[in-house]
Amino acid sequence: MLAIFKKEIQSFFTSPIGYLIIGLFLVLNGLFLWVFKGAFNIFDYGFADLSNFFLLAPWVFLFLIPAISMKSFSEEKKLGTLELLLIKPISTVKVVFGKFWGVFVLCVLAMLPTLIYVYTISNLGLTEGNYDLGVVLGSYFGLLFLVAMYVSIGIFASSLSDNQILSFILAIAISFLIFYGFNALSGLYTVGETSEFIKSFGAKNHFESIARGIIDTRDIIYFLGCTFFFLYLTNIRLKNLSK
Repeated sequence: MLAIFKKEIQSFFTSPIGYLIIGLFLVLNGLFLWVFKGAFNIFDYGFADLSNFFLLAPWVFLFLIPAISMKSFSEEKKLGTLELLLIKPISTVKVVFGKFWGVFVLCVLAMLPTLIYVYTISNLGLTEGNYDLGVVLGSYFGLLFLVAMYVSIGIFASSLSDNQILSFILAIAISFLIFYGFNALSGLYTVGETSEFIKSFGAKNHFESIARGIIDTRDIIYFLGCTFFFLYLTNIRLKNLSK
């Protein structure tokens, strides 16, 4: 697993892809938060907090992570190297987790420079350092879980086809359905309990819960469950391909 993980990381940083992905994530967030006028602009928002960043980041990652993960297995299948990988004395579980951790670590590296935003908002307030650190930490914590879920979906979508564009579209569609689809569906019901019940199946609801700074085991179990579910499906897919 470690060898596959290292291979994934090296493939990202021996080509412009890794730098491009990290740069794109930072540029998009920076433009929407600090330059472009609109709902996400921190200066227009009027409050020195990072709530707009944590509203924006899930949508940026919704497109960015499928772009990173689409080559995980699609490229291996297209080049014919997947068969060579599967006949090696390594379990499919380790192959899946090696690919997963490679993409996940790249996403975490993309997030690290955004910690400067915490310092920035700390100095933007009328009283220096007057911000809720618990909410910020909770939001970053929730974003890590959300990223893990997106990555597992992207890895699964990549295992379904040797066409990277198709894998990219599938990953976006599934991620969007799980993140926002249930919230959209809940709007069809006027009864509060029914609406909240449907929302509970969506990742957006659980992410917002963690982002409030309240760590609920139900939210953690939800994200871990979704992540391991798609990794399990990927493992089953690889086993079928190896037969």
